[in-house]
Amino acid sequence: MRLWPAPAATVAGAGGVTVTFPLERLRTFARDAYRALGLPDADAALVADTLVQADAWGHASHGVMRTFWYGARIETGAMAAVTTPEWLTDAGGLAVLDGHDGVGQVVAERAMTSAIERAKRHGIGAVAVRASGHFGTAMYFTRMAAEAGCIGFLSTNASPAMAPWGGREKRIGTNPWSVAAPAGAYPPMLLDLANTAVARGKLYVARQRGEAIPEGWAIDERGRATTDPEVGIAGTILPMAGHKGYAIAVAMDVLSGVLSGGAFGASVVGPYRAEDRSGAGHLALAIDIAACRPLAAFEADMEALIRELKATPRAAGVDEVLYPGEPEARAAERAAAHGVALPEATVEELNAQARRIGVAELA
Repeated sequence: MRLWPAPAATVAGAGGVTVTFPLERLRTFARDAYRALGLPDADAALVADTLVQADAWGHASHGVMRTFWYGARIETGAMAAVTTPEWLTDAGGLAVLDGHDGVGQVVAERAMTSAIERAKRHGIGAVAVRASGHFGTAMYFTRMAAEAGCIGFLSTNASPAMAPWGGREKRIGTNPWSVAAPAGAYPPMLLDLANTAVARGKLYVARQRGEAIPEGWAIDERGRATTDPEVGIAGTILPMAGHKGYAIAVAMDVLSGVLSGGAFGASVVGPYRAEDRSGAGHLALAIDIAACRPLAAFEADMEALIRELKATPRAAGVDEVLYPGEPEARAAERAAAHGVALPEATVEELNAQARRIGVAELA
């Protein structure tokens, strides 16, 4: 393992050789890359922060490894470098936002900010989004609502990754969704999950690390189980909980794509393809807790709920019961103190792209 900027010995373990960087170095690198690609300063900083925060939370599948996946879409014109969203409908507590093929993170931030503002006026606020793009980690944006004293919800549709239950051809995306709530003295409750057995990006991480994937994650193009991430990427990701995961993915497509008037089903294009507009849709929702009951009372009950969960008698081999968002909060503390380890293959790819566009390499 190596800590930037001072060179040291690399370490090869089960996950391959890694290089460790402070969070701020990663933010600077990604921000500078997006500036070079034409994003305004504030937008470049936002997108960079979403990627680094994902790494800090332990979700490398949505971290800085994606920097130039988005960059390639900007360079082809599939995604606009300068995001110019347009409000199509404003019904007070509900609005519709057209992202005009802008950067997904920027569009999602505008949508959630507006949903929170509407919730503060009306008790509840919702923004349906069309013509957006992949926005990274959903809980980055629902956390905004929790920090504002709201319960936040965010859904999105995504490019085809799994087959309808019983099928063997990709027709529907992972279609992730997130719920967040303040938790008083505890870090916010944060739920963020795809409706597949695993986020598709985790297969890309496994490929970068030279690791096999567990059985039950994916099937090949003929419908056979595989532990090869490359085969799984070409094949189909399996739904979580069998038919239930498939059904929830369809519901999220209705909320995100059909409701907003955006793309849906197999017509959504993800960040893995450099060409073609994404068309992704989202639904951002905020509920002002104070409109229902005093925020302090809500937070006290959240603390009581968390204490109750954590006091549950543990199964054999389990050290501690955690609540949703607690693993990420702990990972973020460690990352702030010790940095984030990236596979050396990822660093090499990032540096090659940085050289191409004239940005300082990571190391």
